[in-house]
Amino acid sequence: MALSDVELTETGLDASHKGRVLLLACGALAHEVLAVIRANGWTHLDLQCLPAKLHLYPDKITEAVKETVAQRRDDYDAIHVLYADCGTGGQLQVACDALGVQMIAGPHCYSFFEGNDAFAAHPDEFTAFYLTDFLVRQFDAFVWKPMGFDRHPELIPMMFGNYEKLVYQAQTNDPALDAKAQDCAARLGLAFERRFTGYGDLAPFIAQAAG
Repeated sequence: MALSDVELTETGLDASHKGRVLLLACGALAHEVLAVIRANGWTHLDLQCLPAKLHLYPDKITEAVKETVAQRRDDYDAIHVLYADCGTGGQLQVACDALGVQMIAGPHCYSFFEGNDAFAAHPDEFTAFYLTDFLVRQFDAFVWKPMGFDRHPELIPMMFGNYEKLVYQAQTNDPALDAKAQDCAARLGLAFERRFTGYGDLAPFIAQAAG
């Protein structure tokens, strides 16, 4: 992946200045990360996002992170990786350890948004399908169309027949997103549960990086 394929948002001054910190994140977290940065006035933090579509190809995440860290590390005093394991089978953690960069803990963003300890406290939810604010907004682009449901709705029972409910992990209180999440559940034929998580473990991880 070339650097030109990477989404970049610099929230402070020129990133070549020392004393700055880079947050390297999944594009699906951009809205939430920027919200935390702005709410706290951390102008020394920059955010660089890899494309959210990498979640469709988790085997490519580790190499994309390694390449981007190598390209940007001389510009920053520290780089922190805002990816959980995300289906890399532990490879991303091994790479981050070798690169000397810190990575947020957790198996996936659903876990750290709820808080890893809280998420682990209900292991019976293996029949739950999770959506975050981002995935509710992008449901058609990241779920409906890639799975072919727009063309073959008969695939829904085949692919979601073992799920029982859709859990919407709300980062914000937005009635429009609530309604859309309910519609997503109805389209998949699942019961609906809204669970307000806020930013979970994401906010303290960013605070630690800022410190």
